[in-house]
Amino acid sequence: MIPQLYDIYAWTIPISIIVAIGLAYYLLKYIERQPSGTEKMIMIHQGIREGAKAYLMRQYKVVLAILGVLTVLIYIAVDHTIHGGVPYVSVSFMLGTISSLIAGYVSMEAATRSNVKVANAARESQAKPLKLAFYGGLVLGLMVVAMSLLGVAGLFYSYLFFVGDENLHHVPELIMGYGFGASLAALFAQLGGGIYTKAADVGADLVGKVEAGIPEDDPRNPAVIADNVGDNVGDCAGRGADLFESISAENIGSMIIGASIYLATNNVYFILFPLVARALGLLATIVGAFAVRPVEPPSRDQLINPLASLRNGLIVSTILIAILFYFVSVGMFGPAGIYVYFASLLGLAAALIIEVLTEYYTGDHKPVLSIAEASKTGPATNILMGISVGMESTALPVITVVVALIIAYVLGLDFAAAYGIGDTPYFTGTFLGGVYGTVAATIGMLSLTGIILAMDGYGPIADNAGGIIEMSGIEEEVGKTGEVLDAAGNTTKALAKGFGMGSATMAALLLFQAFLEVVAKVLKELEPYKNWAVAEFQEYLFKAFTLSDPAVLVGLLIGAMIPFLFSSMAIKAVGRAAGEIIEEVRRQFREIPGILEGKAKPDYAKCVDITTKAAQKEMIIPSLLVFLSPIIVGILLGFKAAGAFLLGVTASGIMVAFFMNNGGAAWDNAKKYIERMGLKGTDEHKAAVIGDTVGDPLKDTAGPSLHIVLKLVNNVAIVFGALFVLFVLFAL
Repeated sequence: MIPQLYDIYAWTIPISIIVAIGLAYYLLKYIERQPSGTEKMIMIHQGIREGAKAYLMRQYKVVLAILGVLTVLIYIAVDHTIHGGVPYVSVSFMLGTISSLIAGYVSMEAATRSNVKVANAARESQAKPLKLAFYGGLVLGLMVVAMSLLGVAGLFYSYLFFVGDENLHHVPELIMGYGFGASLAALFAQLGGGIYTKAADVGADLVGKVEAGIPEDDPRNPAVIADNVGDNVGDCAGRGADLFESISAENIGSMIIGASIYLATNNVYFILFPLVARALGLLATIVGAFAVRPVEPPSRDQLINPLASLRNGLIVSTILIAILFYFVSVGMFGPAGIYVYFASLLGLAAALIIEVLTEYYTGDHKPVLSIAEASKTGPATNILMGISVGMESTALPVITVVVALIIAYVLGLDFAAAYGIGDTPYFTGTFLGGVYGTVAATIGMLSLTGIILAMDGYGPIADNAGGIIEMSGIEEEVGKTGEVLDAAGNTTKALAKGFGMGSATMAALLLFQAFLEVVAKVLKELEPYKNWAVAEFQEYLFKAFTLSDPAVLVGLLIGAMIPFLFSSMAIKAVGRAAGEIIEEVRRQFREIPGILEGKAKPDYAKCVDITTKAAQKEMIIPSLLVFLSPIIVGILLGFKAAGAFLLGVTASGIMVAFFMNNGGAAWDNAKKYIERMGLKGTDEHKAAVIGDTVGDPLKDTAGPSLHIVLKLVNNVAIVFGALFVLFVLFAL
């Protein structure tokens, strides 16, 4: 038995999981005890909840059918070929997929239970609905992080029991299927949910707001229930699954790198550090959540700034993580651990900087105001300004990530020298130390996942509450509290997407190094590489990715193309589904007399059915494109082309995702700014609505799905990396 695997640091893992799940359960029960309001509010709430559950159940049937086929294929291709028939990777893949689906369901469940409680609380005060919406989001954040930690740590210790301590360094590779499965399920959840929510939203807006001139959540609009269901299946279930796979895949990738250093140092903490750091981040989230205390203003005419209260939670969590990481870094790695600590602080700082930049580009600041101003001259100028804002917003976040990674790598080099990391058969200790510096930075950034998810969950819950308020006719009773709920929703969702993209960028580069580790271990078993010196072998691997090699250039170009092709498929899917919704809403307005006069009830179920069928059908081909493309490139052209493919996807995917997420959110908030100015129904407002419908599929379908694409291609490459070395068909 290795004592370090069961000491005080390791015990933080189960403690944090138990505390987080316990608190989430308590909060859910607290929310359930709150009154639900009028009979009409309850009826609308039930319609949204039932629609969201029906959609997820339908989606999960499709995903589970695909899961069964892929599990068998992975067993044949990987376990049977590489692991002697023992189903390590295929079982971990199956568990990762199922865990990601559960994370999405839990996220949706928390949101749909909270929305009507928040709407009813808005009748009484401003502070209480904000608190309830945050609690609903906190349930989401705690459960997603706790479930990820439970899955990764549980698999790690379970597989360790079967293979024995002497094979400890192999265990992270055996559980890498968990990250792959989580990524694949998350892509289905985010893409399918994004198609659903934006098809309903765009259809409802264009016919309702622009053509009929009725408000956004008017009960006369046949697509209004589908639109509110979409908030839950896209922004809650999709985002929950997205960040679940982010932290799962990053944990496993970090452990694979740590396992190599373990071979050179015999310090198992290099493998455990990512898990312990995640546990500390979870505990810090719990403490930070208590700092979110919105205070009721003296008069209902005065408005709370909800973002200020939410930021308090983020600040407290960040400070606590910064303190805890010091003791863990130095405790695990001795005095040299100070370099690991500073690298983790870089990740924290990068996350906060990206949050500030995202808020600048998507809040009521110059970029958004410039789009609102451009709306005065029509939809074309609104769209042009929105595109330019989105493109401009890519620069500073990317620079932030690049600077953090460079400094973290240098700190890692200092760590290697101070700690005395030796060489492994594949890489020099100096290089591995540098890489571990970037691992620490990525861990530092993702340690905020719990509190960021809590803030993100606030957005769709507040949106749903606003919809229930409008549809149930209690707007006058609620007063300006409705504006308070709406004010922060879009911004918190945009902040979570910025965080998701920043963490995806760092995690993708970390996972690429894990792919190199897998490739290196297979190559070193072959002639002539087995007799090469470590430095010589490492130099060969690095030079393998030169652009003068045709395989590398081809892989890079194909990889850079994938995010564009994938985004095109996703946006087209929204366009086709939205077209069906538009025709259906127009048909109901035309054929059902009395809808617009409020004398007849629209057929909400028909719109829900259209969007559900469209999302299920349209999500499959883009998802399979992402899954199959790295395998095809790797099998046809080898590991060099596959590695270049990963770099191409990462480089172009980062830019496209930041552009879409920030540009789309800026368009949306420009529209909301115009509405707050009392200009609803004007030509200026109609131009902004059209701009918003352009941005909707960008920020809620294609953009957030690209977060997952970056990590999914890397996870696929890690799982199938050995095959790219052993069974290449056309080695250029």
